[in-house]
Order: sequence, then structure tokens, then C-alpha cells
Amino acid sequence: MVQPRSPVGGEGGGGYRWVADGGRRAVAGGLRGRLDALRELIALSRSRLDGRALEGAGRVLETADERYRLSGEHTVVAIAGATGSGKSSLFNALAGANRSQVGPRRPTTAEPVACVWPGSRAGAEGLLYRLGVPAHRRHAPADGSSELHGLILIDLPDHDSSATEHRAQVDRMLELVDAVIWVVDPEKYADAVLHERYLRPLAGYAEVMFVVLNQVDRLPGDAADQVVDDLRRLLDEDGLALGEHGEPGAAVLALSAATGKGVGELREALGQFVTERGAADRRLAADVDAAAERLRSVYVAQSRVGLTEQARAEFDDRLAEAVGAVATGRAAERDWLRYAERACGSPWTRMRGWRGSRWRTRGSGAGAGAMGTGAFGGGPTGAGRMDDAGRADDGRVGARQVRRGRTGAGRGDGGGTATGQSCAGRGDVGRGTGRAEVSRTGVGRGGAGRAALWRNGTRLGSVGRQEGPGHLLPGGGAAGEGGEPAVDGRAAARPVVEQAVRTVAGEAAHGLPAPWAQAVREAADRGAYGLPEALDKVAAEAEESLRGGPAVKPRWWTVAASLQGMLSVLQVVGVLWLLGAVTGAVTGAGGAADWVSGLLPALIGSVGGPALTWMCRVVARGPARRYGQDAERRLRSAAAGCGRARVLEPVAAELLRYREVREQYAVASGT
Repeated sequence: MVQPRSPVGGEGGGGYRWVADGGRRAVAGGLRGRLDALRELIALSRSRLDGRALEGAGRVLETADERYRLSGEHTVVAIAGATGSGKSSLFNALAGANRSQVGPRRPTTAEPVACVWPGSRAGAEGLLYRLGVPAHRRHAPADGSSELHGLILIDLPDHDSSATEHRAQVDRMLELVDAVIWVVDPEKYADAVLHERYLRPLAGYAEVMFVVLNQVDRLPGDAADQVVDDLRRLLDEDGLALGEHGEPGAAVLALSAATGKGVGELREALGQFVTERGAADRRLAADVDAAAERLRSVYVAQSRVGLTEQARAEFDDRLAEAVGAVATGRAAERDWLRYAERACGSPWTRMRGWRGSRWRTRGSGAGAGAMGTGAFGGGPTGAGRMDDAGRADDGRVGARQVRRGRTGAGRGDGGGTATGQSCAGRGDVGRGTGRAEVSRTGVGRGGAGRAALWRNGTRLGSVGRQEGPGHLLPGGGAAGEGGEPAVDGRAAARPVVEQAVRTVAGEAAHGLPAPWAQAVREAADRGAYGLPEALDKVAAEAEESLRGGPAVKPRWWTVAASLQGMLSVLQVVGVLWLLGAVTGAVTGAGGAADWVSGLLPALIGSVGGPALTWMCRVVARGPARRYGQDAERRLRSAAAGCGRARVLEPVAAELLRYREVREQYAVASGT
């Protein structure tokens, strides 16, 4: 294998590395990384961007692959210019012989003409074949000067030719050559076609460009300097960097191909340019720059992108609102208080509650469950369900709430409403609860009493009780008084969930380029499909876990219940003693002592029981609040996990993909 050449002239000069097959070379240095990044960028973006947006970048990669498969020993330089500018004359002056036809007829050059200075290795034929130069138009220089070894000089047709095929041929070959010598004359150096169609769009290729003012022999005195200065001004307005004071850029020269004045200076500049062997790399680097600039609008964000913690927290809050986490926590707190009141109440209170529950069950008809439920269906209630003040609700409360729409997020439970099926395929549940409860859609609070479990219009069994005049509709629906249908919680939950998804998707897509913003929104929409049903399942599971009250009953409930039993015994004994004293069945010390012996235990039992109940209610407030907060936290966490898995994670994956392509774009663009 031939040893690598030493780098000359910076990054571009060290770009070639010969390999054993003689004609191939590998690109090294920064350009190789940029080409690899551009290739990776296209691969990551195919499913996100329109193919037309990536077409230009794909052509750059194809051009680079083609160029690096061919000879790195040769540098292809084209001579381009307008009609009558003297391109062919300059071509012949550099070749040392008349290799290209010169004449007054326009256009003179109809086909590209090549002059090849042989290098140390073969390989020019592949480049000429790629350029499409006919074999009979390929020539060798007359002198074969060693300073231009490896140069392939191409004389192009006129870029302003009257023949359309000539202009098309010029445009095609300008995309394939390594460098260009633009030839202008004193009459048309400011031609708008030249500047607007070629020089201005190709301003990024200044390092592989020469601008030559020909025919200076026609200018008198210092007019040539004035024209050159004006030409530099025009080039500067075109955005073309000029190679002055050792800075990279286009070289501007003045010469006369007819007299040979200045041709030697151009030959010397070409010799140094060819010796560096970096033109191909610099040309391809400019191609990559141009492709990256065209792609800038679809890869560079207008601002910092990503989901903030605040946006995530707001999304979690909206989902918690959709499943009614706050209402569930409050309901759990009230139920804990009711369980505590039932456990710590007197036996007479529990007996009244049991008898009242049986009476309400018999009076509710055949359309409801046979057994009353407490706060979460975990056992018999007292005299109906009690509100926060301990008052029993009757069935009319739920019916009024359905009629007035006072159902929290929009679902009344006067006779139970059907909810959507959960993701696990559970049946629809009609509910008519007398508390703020969790619906399968996560909203819907209020009403009075639970209904029954329905699926496809068939009742599967009771899941609670139904209070009030409402009755179940086919399919698990419900109606209040006068046949008014209850509000379905799904209609209220879906807008909340959809709004939450739209908001978080908008936050994530803010500032992103249009294709990536669309990809983020589509990912959020895909995740949102089925999210209400998933939240239904989460809410149902949370409700199921709360049925029956706290899993571990506090020990002081047992102590309070024992004390209530003792006080009730004292009350019964005292009353019986008093009855015995009245009837004479009790004979004791007689007089006031008999009355005091009965009155004192009866008074202690009668007053101590309610007092103990009041004390238990006060003591229970703290644990009940913690129990409700824990229920709210669990439901909130479950809803947030559901939203995270279905929406936030797909959105985060799209943002991660954008960051990956943005990093690749930064490498490809060199920024």
C-alpha cells in the first residue's frame, strides 16, 4: 500500500488516503465525520420528513461516494463563462496549444473539451467518463509542465448559450467538478445572469473558485485596475469571500489570454492549488454546507425544547382531576369517619341503623341490590347513608342532583349511570352512590346510592344499592324522577383528558421545527387513544381497593366499642333497677338510696355513650384525613403512571429522536 500523503493546506489538504486498488481513496479528518453524520441524519429522518426535503442531502452523499471511488491524484477544474468571454482562448493558453476551437461564430464550444496533465498514477479516465467528456475531446498539454501534474482542465460551453442543451450541460458539470475558473470580460463582468444565477448561489464555494477578468489588453491605462476593483465589489455583494491577505476565498486575477499577460500568474496559482490535492474535499465540504443550510429550517429549533417539570406536573394534575382524585380522597375521609362512628357508636345506634337498612332495602323494589352498603359498599350502613353532619340521605337527594346537574364533573348517580369498559375488558357499571365516588371515567361525583353491574344490557349482579325513585335503564343507564336520564361521566371525562393531552403535546412541540412538532403531536394522539378507558380501569381498581373501609382497623375502635358496651350495660342495669324500684320488685335500703342506685348507672350510661361517641368523632378526624389523603395520593399516582406510560413516554421518545438528529445535524453542518 502506498503511504498516506502528508497534509498540505489545512483540513482539506489532508483529505486523501490512497488504498491498494490504485484508484480508490478514503476521506479523513472532519469531512469524513460530517459525511457520516449526514448519512445518519437521513436515516433517522426518513420516517419524519418528506423525501423531497432529504433529496438534496442524498445527492451530496451519492456525489461524495462517486468522487471517492475515483482518482484522488487528479483535480478537475472547469473553465466557465459567457459567450465571447475568451474561455477557449484561456484554455488553449494554459494547454500550450489550440486544443479548443476558437472563432467568431457563437456559440463556438458545443461540447466539453478536456486537457489532462498526467499524474503519477492513472485514473483520469474514470473522472472523464463521469463528466461525460467524449473520447475525441480529450487532449494532452503541449508542454506537459510538471507544475500542473494531476490537473484535468475542462472547457465548458457558454452558460448563456442560446442552445438550451448547452446551458443544461454547464449546470450538470458544475455539480461534478472540483473547482471552477469563471472567465469574465470588461463588457459583461457585471452581467445579472452570471451573478444571480451562478456566483450568488455558489458563494459558499469560494475556496474552489477563481474569477478571471480576461481581455484586459483592451482597457487603456489604469482602467483594468478600476474594472477589477468594481468586480471585487460585485463579488463582495454576492457574498463571495475573496482570498486576500492569506485568507481562504476566491482568487481574483486580471489577464489577457490573447497576449499572455497574467496567464503565468494563473498557471502558478493553479499549480499550487493542484499540488495541495484538497480541492475535492473542499468542494464536497461546501456541498455539505449547502445541504445543511437547506435543511436548517427542519432541524434547528426556535427555542429550547423539551417538557418542563411544570408541564409534567400540570398534566398529572389534569389526569388526577379526570379520575376525581380529590373527590375520592374526600369520600374516603368521610367513609373512614362513618366507619369509626359505626364502630364506636352505641349498640342502640347500630341496631337502629340495621333496622333502617332492612326497611330501605325492602322499600327500594326489585331494581336495586338486596343489601345496603356503607361508604364504599363494605358493609351495612346505619339508617341509610349519612352525610357529613350525620344526617341520613333519602332517595330524593340523588334525583334532585341528577335533575339539577349537581354531579361534580357532570355525572349524577340518582339511579346509577353506565360507564365505559375498562382496558381489561370489564363490564359497564351503573352506579347510584350516595357519596362522591370514583366513576370508571374518573369523574362523576354525587348522587345517592349505587346501582348494579350491567353488561350489554344484562344485569350481572348487585354492586351496592340504589336509592331514590331512579331506575336502571337498559344497558346500565339510569333515570331520575320523571324519566330524566342521568349524565354519563364519559362525556365529562373525555374532554378533560383530551385537553390534558393537547396541552402537554403543545408544550412538548413548542419551538420544534414543523415536522418534528407534528411527530410529537401524533405520538401524543396515539397514546391518548384508549387513555380514558385506561383511567376508567385505574379508577375502578382504586374504588375496589377502598371498599370495606380501612384494611386495618385501629385498636382504639375496639376499646371504644367495649366502653360503649359497658356503658350500655350500665344504662340497662340502671333502667331495670329503676323499674324494679317503681314496681317494688327491688328491695334495698329503701328510700332515696334505691333511686340513686338505679339513677346513677342509668345516667352514666345515657350520658357517657353520646359523650364517648363525640370524643371518638373528634379523635377520628386526624386519621380520617390521613386516610383520605393516602387514597387521593394513590389514585393520583396511578393516573399519572397511566398518562406517563401512554403519553409522556412516547412524547419523550420523539423528543429524544429529535435531539439525536439535532446532534447529527450539528456535526454535519459543522456548527
